[in-house]
Amino acid sequence: MSGAAFAAAFWVSVTATSTAEEPAAQTANPTQGGADVIAEGRSLFNQYCGHCHGPNAIQGERPLDLRRLTLRYGQQAPEVFAEAMSKGRPDKGMPIWKGALSDEALRRILTYLQTVQTRP
Repeated sequence: MSGAAFAAAFWVSVTATSTAEEPAAQTANPTQGGADVIAEGRSLFNQYCGHCHGPNAIQGERPLDLRRLTLRYGQQAPEVFAEAMSKGRPDKGMPIWKGALSDEALRRILTYLQTVQTRP
């Protein structure tokens, strides 16, 4: 799956039933799956991402705090996520996860991150 197709798939899943102004709706998004998908996404996040971005995405440093993706990038957040997974951020020490993790695992991680988005 190309980076653009990957971003498009995430974009559709995000915009189908939620907005940045409705964080409660994000946790109950039937397009993305139920509590089991979110729990698995959280587990995958903690296994692969938590060492830099903090356990359960709680990170005190603003650039690494993934609970503010929607605040920072708005509706572009899924595209930013897809690009970061596809290209990594080698200058910042972030590896390329596309190919190392399945598209489904990445989707579950994004689903989890959508449930923990916060306002400042």
